[in-house]
Amino acid sequence: MSVSDERVRNLIAQEAADWFVANRAGLTFKERHTFATWINASPLHVEEYLALSAIACDLRAACEDSQGDLEGLVARARQDEVSPIQPLWQRLGERVRGAGSNLWPAPAFALAVFALLSVGLMWWHRTSSEHPGGPDQIAALHFETAHGEQRTYRLADHSLVHLNTDSALTVRYDRKERLVELTSGEAEFAVAHEPGRPFRVVAGSVEARVIGTEFDVRRASDSTIVTVVEGRVAVGASSSANPSAFVQLAAGQQIRVAGDLPDPPLAVDPRKATAWLHRQIVFEREPLERVAGEFNRYTAKPIEITTPGLRNLEISGVFATDDTEAFLAFLRSLEGVRVEVTATQIRVSQN
Repeated sequence: MSVSDERVRNLIAQEAADWFVANRAGLTFKERHTFATWINASPLHVEEYLALSAIACDLRAACEDSQGDLEGLVARARQDEVSPIQPLWQRLGERVRGAGSNLWPAPAFALAVFALLSVGLMWWHRTSSEHPGGPDQIAALHFETAHGEQRTYRLADHSLVHLNTDSALTVRYDRKERLVELTSGEAEFAVAHEPGRPFRVVAGSVEARVIGTEFDVRRASDSTIVTVVEGRVAVGASSSANPSAFVQLAAGQQIRVAGDLPDPPLAVDPRKATAWLHRQIVFEREPLERVAGEFNRYTAKPIEITTPGLRNLEISGVFATDDTEAFLAFLRSLEGVRVEVTATQIRVSQN
């Protein structure tokens, strides 16, 4: 398993744990709809959720059998230390294959079957009510993140979507194409190669078309920016049906489109443009105003530069998006810069 796949597995396992706890506490109607959307997004979501359910039953049974014998549990755990550690989904697969034996506790197996049937019923209800015409089109899936939040999703075709802070998108697949509408924020896509089914990302008036590649799309207030990490991407107006009107971008190129007018492509370092995937912001001789604007995408308290003369102060460095204190300490180390933190904002001024 690659590092990227392991990271996705860990994220899905955490989401499955969150949903498992939420289901036990009880879901509202809106939360049930959101859970159905999440569980239908990928078979990996089903695997992790069922595995967690089975292990929860195992833990309950172990606690009941132990009758408080803590020393016995510790001894058993030490005996198992020589065994290789397996992911939840792999253990679930082994349990399913041996379902006819005594290795699968009856409560765990019953819970897994019940959960699988519930997922199937939810999927059938949603697809039959939203798309009564048949399986030509998959129900639209909607994903979004809150302020400072980042999430990763694996789609039905095994494409990966990394969603940045304050972002939202909708995914619609059919037999002819894969369509994603980025309604706000920023997303990075690692697209599975399907020559017969192009992958389209629409962000306002801008559209990016690919077959299999990796690229980043960011919607700003006045423009849309597309950065290609791997492969090739065609970028143009979403209202245009003429392929020749699209600009072809290769890996390491970036284009900014304001309205329907694209700027000339630029050569960029894609690692810098996608540093947010590692919760980082990378700047090289960038004005402080822009650096503060990037931090404001993640911080709870907005940074405001109250002295106009500081706005063009050039900053270089690598900063963590979730470590505002380290960035403020860096600003305080600059000569003539004063930082004041209030209950609602962070003010940067000149001494």
